[in-house]
Amino acid sequence: MKMWSGRFCGSLDPAFEQWQRSFPFDRRLLLHELEASAAHAGALKQVGILSSHELAAIQNGLKQIADDAFHSAGFLDDDEAEDVHHFVEKKLVSSIGDLGYKLHSGRSRNEQIAADLRLYVREGIDRLVLLLSDWIEVLLSRAGASGDAVVPSYTHLQPAEPVLVAHWLLAYVEMFLRDADRLSDCRKRVNLCPLGSGAVAGATLDLDRAAMAHELGFQAPTANSVDATSDRDFAIEFVNGLSLLAVHLSRWSEEMLLFSTGEYGFLQLPESYLTGSSAMPQKKNPDLLELVRGKAGRVVGDLTSLLVTTKGLPLAYNKDLQETQEPLFHATETVLAVLPLVIGWMTDVQFNYSRMRQACDSGMMNAFAAATYLAKKGVPSRLAHEMVGNAVRLCIEKGCDLQDLSLAEFRAFSSEFENDVYECLTLPAVLAMHNVRGGTAPERVRAAMADAQQRASKLRGEAHAHA
Repeated sequence: MKMWSGRFCGSLDPAFEQWQRSFPFDRRLLLHELEASAAHAGALKQVGILSSHELAAIQNGLKQIADDAFHSAGFLDDDEAEDVHHFVEKKLVSSIGDLGYKLHSGRSRNEQIAADLRLYVREGIDRLVLLLSDWIEVLLSRAGASGDAVVPSYTHLQPAEPVLVAHWLLAYVEMFLRDADRLSDCRKRVNLCPLGSGAVAGATLDLDRAAMAHELGFQAPTANSVDATSDRDFAIEFVNGLSLLAVHLSRWSEEMLLFSTGEYGFLQLPESYLTGSSAMPQKKNPDLLELVRGKAGRVVGDLTSLLVTTKGLPLAYNKDLQETQEPLFHATETVLAVLPLVIGWMTDVQFNYSRMRQACDSGMMNAFAAATYLAKKGVPSRLAHEMVGNAVRLCIEKGCDLQDLSLAEFRAFSSEFENDVYECLTLPAVLAMHNVRGGTAPERVRAAMADAQQRASKLRGEAHAHA
């Protein structure tokens, strides 16, 4: 029996009937639907619609559906169920008889799907934040293990200045801490309960909305029934956060890809995350990194789909909102699948610290230090920049680095150069020069590590509290 068939005297076009069904994808909401239905059943008991015996029968029937779904691989195979709500009603009636139809008293599928999706997003956030805390922990571990190792930093993809490897990896820690914070903040707006909103105007029974919200772990009921049944802001905000997270993972992947090439040679790719070439025997292809980078585009596409689908919808519920589910599911499941893989990759990758240091010792990445040396001697910064730029040009002509110039050659550009300039051009001095909060001076990086570890520990504690 359809949940709406009484008004109709004809039958649906068979092709349309199959085409408009959402059960093939919203079946993943089954456990959330059962959980919300149990809370609704309790509210029906409180207003006298269900007796204690009927409530127990319905609750047992809902538990049985959950057990059957867990133990039977084919339990969810149903070519007739229109959506997950219809499926649960069918199974419940099959199990306990017509009493199962009473469960729909005082509610609408509009509020049901809104509640199910909020439960799904909330669970997704909790799982993702826990995974992000694992990911950040791996980044911090690799940063701590790098000691005083150095790596070139780049602007415009051109060598800029040397930085500690730990400083470089901490940049990613900051990036992903923001992602975790963004998702945690989104959770506050997700964690409101639409049950009791009815189809659009509110339930027709005096249901205890606060009690249902409390039972499901929501902070409070939603404030407006029209908004509650049509709102998908929480899904859009969540997928927006996933999109930015996916973009950050893509940026990380791109840099790892570059640094793994023979031209850089900064890291050795872990073979457990590579494949080979069917044509070229020597090849090891970084498939994980490339797929992470590629999947970011699809997650961003999911966000675009959600925004475009909802941009022109009048209040309140419209069937278009069914089309917001698949992008939400895809984005969530994509990022949930990616994070454990990148954690494993980052755990296994080998850094070539000697090659990194060799790159830092060449390319005149100490030019800024030479300009700073002159500025500290009282030379105007712009003039110091010009003088060192001329010195760099001489080095290019001679095929040497700045520290290879004689003092006489330095003094040809400025009489302020003295013998102590050579000490300023050493790698330790160049690093130590950036002695500001957030800089790459070793003492600043140690402080940044301690601070990041403290924030990561707090994140992990909050993630476990919601798990």
